[in-house]
Amino acid sequence: MPTVATTVSPPVPDAAPTASGRAGARRSRRGSPILAALPLLAFVAVFFGLPMLAVLIGAVTATEHATGTTTFTADNLTRSVQGAYLDALTSSIKLSLVTAALGVVLGTLLAQAVVASRLPGLRNLVVTASGVLANFGGVPLAFAFIATLGISGVMTELLHLTEAGWSLYTPAGLAVVYLYFLIPLMVLVIAPALDGLRPQWREAAANCGATGWQFWRLIGLPVLGPSLLGGFVLLFGTAFAAYATAAAMVGSVLPLVTLQIADALGGNVLIGQEGVASALALDMVVVAALVMAIYLPLQRRSARWLR
Repeated sequence: MPTVATTVSPPVPDAAPTASGRAGARRSRRGSPILAALPLLAFVAVFFGLPMLAVLIGAVTATEHATGTTTFTADNLTRSVQGAYLDALTSSIKLSLVTAALGVVLGTLLAQAVVASRLPGLRNLVVTASGVLANFGGVPLAFAFIATLGISGVMTELLHLTEAGWSLYTPAGLAVVYLYFLIPLMVLVIAPALDGLRPQWREAAANCGATGWQFWRLIGLPVLGPSLLGGFVLLFGTAFAAYATAAAMVGSVLPLVTLQIADALGGNVLIGQEGVASALALDMVVVAALVMAIYLPLQRRSARWLR
């Protein structure tokens, strides 16, 4: 019987992906992170966008209580930067600038001492304590300082601070209270940046004959500059937005913008000042936006040096 030769054709390779297919795959990969971020975007829109919209509307509208009609006006914004409201805004900015500057200096020195120390467990102890103290505020913090440094406080009586002119219920006293949580916050912010200063830089500077001061002046501080400025901006924003501690400790004794907002909303001075309160809140949002506009570029610049 004759044999029949059969030929087996080789398998046909899959077709190469077309340009449109590759573009579709790229679009799919780009779209997936956006879909994953939708819950976060929805959260931000509901819990940040809606309150911001309410503040904006309240700042530019006025309601006639007799008729219930609402009209657009710039009177609230104008009044928020005049008289007692302007004094409160200025006082809050001054207090925030002073406490932020002191917090940066003292927090950086403490963080450097901890980073340079060779004691085992010291860094973990300080970082843990800083994380707790940075979030300790409000009424408990005010009560602790009143019991310690108030008019009849333990340390006030023990050290006779009243005769020396000390008073907790002044801008200086409130600054001391703010530093209680601003210094630990600065420790948390600057410690990773101090870790980024490579030992090789110090060794190279020493080999070239540089002193310790010259190293910090020419290398250390310029590299840490963006982180230090970023920490200053963060501390400024924290002090500027603080309310509960000042309200529990000094009430309306000191002119602060957060206390003015509470008084306007509660009708403690005049009734029907909700629009002015919204305008003051909008002023704070503008200051916070300026703060973040400075803080974010500084953080990106420092990250290039310290990673």
